[in-house]
Amino acid sequence: MDRIEEKLIEKSKEAFCLAIELYNKPTIKYRVEGFSHFICNAWELMLKAHMIKTFGENSIYYPNNPQRTLSLENCVQKVFTNNKDPLRINLEKIIELRNTSTHFITEEYEMVYIPLFQACVFNFNEKMMAFHRIDMTAIIPQNFLTLSVSMKALNEAEIIARYPEPIATHFINMKNSVDHLSVNNNAKFAIRIDHHYYITKNKDKATNIVHFDKNATPGITIVKELQDPNNTHKYTAKSCISIIKERLHREHITLTYNGSPTKFTSFHFTNFCKYYGLKENEKLCYVHRHFATPQYSYSQQMIDFIVDEIIKDPLHILDNIKK
Repeated sequence: MDRIEEKLIEKSKEAFCLAIELYNKPTIKYRVEGFSHFICNAWELMLKAHMIKTFGENSIYYPNNPQRTLSLENCVQKVFTNNKDPLRINLEKIIELRNTSTHFITEEYEMVYIPLFQACVFNFNEKMMAFHRIDMTAIIPQNFLTLSVSMKALNEAEIIARYPEPIATHFINMKNSVDHLSVNNNAKFAIRIDHHYYITKNKDKATNIVHFDKNATPGITIVKELQDPNNTHKYTAKSCISIIKERLHREHITLTYNGSPTKFTSFHFTNFCKYYGLKENEKLCYVHRHFATPQYSYSQQMIDFIVDEIIKDPLHILDNIKK
């Protein structure tokens, strides 16, 4: 690895770690601003290292000003050329947040941006592996890549009452924009955070007060135990495939399909799901049904199950599950 490329990668890894550590510290008041600054810095350094490796060192400088390196916005446009790519849109929204005047940013921004921040963390880990063969989970354990979440319902009337008109208007416009993009994009743009309710008789623990009405038409179901799928099932199919491939690489496992060596792909992942009925197993797969088309996220157990099955018979498993 070229020395300048290596230095960029090392600084990128450090900026990424700082972003995670800062955000997960509950005593930090400016963690939204801090996270957006360091995660943008991490992406810029990592992408510039990739550009040097792919296009040459001159590619990170402005053509008409060779003393000045490209901005993160320029790097994103050059590497991710599809402007409808959810990963690129995610980065552009976080860059927009980083560039927002500090006095506009209120504590409520965290509730809007945490789904984007979480997606950005997973995207960075995936691209660091794809571009540089570096697994960030070897530096930060996988469970620490999940950002701490403190959520409460957002009420526009409260925002308007609490803040001066320019700040309230800026926030509401920003929230509407992010909400619209979240509906029209996948987990590369935002990791969904679902709100669930449970019944408590302790008013001090309650966020809302409800009462039972025997004449109500809609029915409800009361469950005894509830876990947040954003914690238990936080992987997309693409991230599962990436992690499975990396684990097989580490274990020096060679797969064969139709008699020839092959890599684990989305085709094989789909075959695993169908053959073993993995999408019907709630411990392995969570179905997000509040979209027009159901979307799926997967647990660590799903990844472990597939890897374990492959290790049992790497030469024949892909052919067997196709049948």
